[in-house]
Amino acid sequence: MIATLRRFVECETPSGDAAANARFNQLFAEEVGDLGKIRTLLGGTFGKHVRCQFKLPGRGKTGQILALGHSDTVWPVGTLATMPFRHEDGRLWGPGIFDMKAGLVLFLYAMRALRESDTAIRDEVVLQINADEEVGSDSSRKFTEEAARKSRFVLVLEPAMGLDGKLKTARKGVGDYRVIVHGRASHSGLDFASGASAIVELANQIGRIARFTNLERGITVNPGVISGGTRTNVVAAEAWADIDMRISRLKDAAGMEKKFRSLKPIDRRCTIEVTGGLNRPPLERTPAIGRLFAHARKLAKMLGTDVEETAVGGGSDGNFTAALGVPTLDGLGAVGEGAHAVNESILVDRMEDRAALMAKLVAEAPTREKM
Repeated sequence: MIATLRRFVECETPSGDAAANARFNQLFAEEVGDLGKIRTLLGGTFGKHVRCQFKLPGRGKTGQILALGHSDTVWPVGTLATMPFRHEDGRLWGPGIFDMKAGLVLFLYAMRALRESDTAIRDEVVLQINADEEVGSDSSRKFTEEAARKSRFVLVLEPAMGLDGKLKTARKGVGDYRVIVHGRASHSGLDFASGASAIVELANQIGRIARFTNLERGITVNPGVISGGTRTNVVAAEAWADIDMRISRLKDAAGMEKKFRSLKPIDRRCTIEVTGGLNRPPLERTPAIGRLFAHARKLAKMLGTDVEETAVGGGSDGNFTAALGVPTLDGLGAVGEGAHAVNESILVDRMEDRAALMAKLVAEAPTREKM
């Protein structure tokens, strides 16, 4: 597993680099060999996505299990020069290793173990690897939802939460809004009164927008990037802010949308334009998800380990599948820390039990009656 993971990490795959992701797709296909049947799915400028149907023992497959991962990372090509793959202090380090190439390797070896042990599997097992998850999954979402609708449940290979390896049974929904203010330009020294500053108006609107946050309901609104104006001696004609929104409940989405679309200028000489909206619906913990987690916990105890569950603020492609009503268990990947950070790493001594849990979830999948 370590050798394969090194090859995956050293094949750098930033979002939006179609050629880099194509190289990874070829590498993954070579690693799969005759263990599965590979097909690619069109992904536009992000490159192609991969769908692998594993060839596992057992006749008369009665359903489908979908596993989800992604090949893209937040790290640009060349990051290996400063963050090389290394095995040190009981960890493996490198860009994209935790989020989430290790999860792909663990699942691949879990399926290989089932094949080599001639374990009969009653479901078809499909792994979909998306090339645009880190940037919103715009081109892969339809393929993810298509596969999910055919599946009894979904296993998401995103990294675990915390060094104790918690599984994720709830995630917040994610929205992106851009608020653009159009003002009126003028010379700030010669004709100040004729101008209507888009920057001043935006500053006032940001105060309003920040108050949309409601921590008791799990709603956060973060104006993360702002820009505007041209020169210090020009009253700004335009300014904008990019805003991240997170919600715990889908029923809050309509209210947040109304609040953003209802923004009115304080300076009536300005106008406000709002674009964007909810990108990922929340992964809400349903009774079916609770039962799937309980089953996973029982299997983990059979392996001599224990897993707990948690809710997190970040989104994944599991948000889409859960929103369709398909039971979804997230965070099954590697145990480690440092996603999107220079300390990105995984614990070597947790690779075996995580791969084993994946294998048991497929081999001892709950029946339809127990879902």
